Amino acid sequence: MSVRPIELLGGESVYCINQAQLKSAFRLANDDPQTAPKIQAEIAALESRLDRNERAALAFVLIDRLLKSSAH
Repeated sequence: MSVRPIELLGGESVYCINQAQLKSAFRLANDDPQTAPKIQAEIAALESRLDRNERAALAFVLIDRLLKSSAH
C-alpha cells in the first residue's frame, strides 16, 4: 500500500512564516558557527531516515508545537 504524498503547495493557509523569520532560520541553519553544524547534522540524519512525507509531517508538527509553546 503506497502513501499519497503530502501536498506542500496550495490549499488553505494555516501558518504564516514571514520573510524575516525565514531569513533568520536559514542564517542559523547555514551560517551561524555554533548552530549551523548542529542543525545540518540533524537535517542529514533526518533525510537519511525519513521519506519526504515523514519529513513534511515532522516539519508541520514541529511548527505547530513551536507556536503552541511559550518559550519566551
